[in-house]
Amino acid sequence: MVENELTNEIVLNVPLRAAKRSSSKRRADTAIEILKEYVSRNTKVEKSKIWIDNRVNESVWAQGRGKIKSKISVKVIKLQDGTAEVILP
Repeated sequence: MVENELTNEIVLNVPLRAAKRSSSKRRADTAIEILKEYVSRNTKVEKSKIWIDNRVNESVWAQGRGKIKSKISVKVIKLQDGTAEVILP
């Protein structure tokens, strides 16, 4: 996965409470979008160039679609080619 040279690593605590305002059938989907927006804002990377690891996705979806966590800690690895990988620390 991480074959390019690392430029920097950041550990972020992403608040997902805003996803609870959406419909209970879309909360996990909304939480992933909030995660991408938060990482994009803090790393100055476009949302289309953010790659989310399967373990992070499974962590968000662990309790089901309607019962999500209120926050999640992730490690963001920003690569030289302008992409960012989001993994669990």
